[in-house]
Amino acid sequence: MLTRDFGLTETQRDFRSLAAEFVDNEIVPHVRDWDRAERVDPDIVKRLGELGILGLTLPEEYGGVEADMLSYTLVTEELGRGDSSVRGIVSVSLGLVSKTIATHGTDEQKAEWLPRLAAGEALGCFALTEPGTGTDAGSVSTRAVRDGGDWVIDGAKIFITNGTVADVALVFARTGEKGLTAFLVPTDSPGFTATEIHGKLGLRGQATAELILEDVRIPDTARLGEEGRGLGIALGTLSRGRVSVAAGAVGLAQGAVDAAVRYARERTQFGKPIASFQLVQELLADSEVDVRTARLLTHQVARMADAGASPKEYATDASVAKYHASEAAVRVSNNCLQVFGGYGYIDEYPVGKYLRDARVLTLYEGTSQVQKLIIGRALTGVDAMN
Repeated sequence: MLTRDFGLTETQRDFRSLAAEFVDNEIVPHVRDWDRAERVDPDIVKRLGELGILGLTLPEEYGGVEADMLSYTLVTEELGRGDSSVRGIVSVSLGLVSKTIATHGTDEQKAEWLPRLAAGEALGCFALTEPGTGTDAGSVSTRAVRDGGDWVIDGAKIFITNGTVADVALVFARTGEKGLTAFLVPTDSPGFTATEIHGKLGLRGQATAELILEDVRIPDTARLGEEGRGLGIALGTLSRGRVSVAAGAVGLAQGAVDAAVRYARERTQFGKPIASFQLVQELLADSEVDVRTARLLTHQVARMADAGASPKEYATDASVAKYHASEAAVRVSNNCLQVFGGYGYIDEYPVGKYLRDARVLTLYEGTSQVQKLIIGRALTGVDAMN
């Protein structure tokens, strides 16, 4: 569709085409089986690494692939169109962990982790949310205490994507009176355990876990960034992550529209395709407008980043995109399920999964309500969260 190509460079189109072909050939044929099994094929991670998708925007000297933020956004959108579970693996390991190491890590930390993460030989998880702390990130209760040249970490984390399959956890812990500090914790460290969470409404193929850290000892060389600066690192990372979630929401919504349009053309009632019914066209038209609007908002933030804006500078724009795109994904997938009628309610068709997967997009990396408060604060100068 012309509107999807407008303003893109040849390189950006090539990245998107690469991702689209991968999605159509290696993800879409398996999505239903992965959803039923609550597990994606682990070999998909290796393929993501081989194609360079897990290295997008990372420094080439560490095995990364030179790409701008918009190219990354286009790839993420295609992954969301295919399977939000796979998109989540990439968004977390690359978007939240690898990029944070690339931004804040020492040369030694970059050399240790980035080549493996970019190649798909290792995965990362982002361990911020806790059983008692979600939106209020500053109230993290996991603690890290200095013991000579080491740190000893105790605490629990919840709803951690990649938690049971990750090789390194980016853990945020309270360090005395100096606030939060970020640490790169190998998941094979003694005292580190991960338990997978089953029975999720959506994202069933994605490994989501509870993490327990009991006297986990790591050297000070595993500290990421300065002591006490972890909250700033977390918030900047989440601003970038919200662009990724928004892009995934756009892709999911586009996939739902594509499926509903195909079905409306094929399904006949009263002797003609249901695409000829005005109210069916209304559902499709409303959905298309939502998708296009969400895409424009998301691409705008990516272009801001590519123009040199920092995560702090585009934080509000990221919240606007994430809020609109995630809510739009729910509306669109619900509309498209309506087009399918009863058939949309069984997993022989993809729209039910789109709806289930869409729902969590309004919750993680900041709920829709939090995004509204961030936007409201930017408009009024008044912080309604405190």
